[in-house]
Amino acid sequence: MLVLAALLALLGIFGFYTLSSQGALMRTASLAGGLIAGGGVALFSPAGKEFIGFTKDSWREVRKVVWPTRQEAGQTTLVVFGFVLVMAIYLWLTDKTIEWAVFSLFLGWK
Repeated sequence: MLVLAALLALLGIFGFYTLSSQGALMRTASLAGGLIAGGGVALFSPAGKEFIGFTKDSWREVRKVVWPTRQEAGQTTLVVFGFVLVMAIYLWLTDKTIEWAVFSLFLGWK
């Protein structure tokens, strides 16, 4: 079934390029028809049914998630920005200290 779906999709693509002398509407309809037919056949295959089941289970799990409130999201964002600022200052100081140690103490450059 998946091979048939791929063939239908390829047939739509082939039709798009074969109908180059036709109008854009006809070419686009050929492409869309092939892709939609291929997708429809793929969804009715065993792998497609398994994919549909996986999608339904995933959606069911997403609905169980407890999303943060606007205030919680804002506070978490501020904490992250604060941590990034502190780490940036720490890394800058560490870099300047190592630079000073290497160039001034070890190499004697001024």
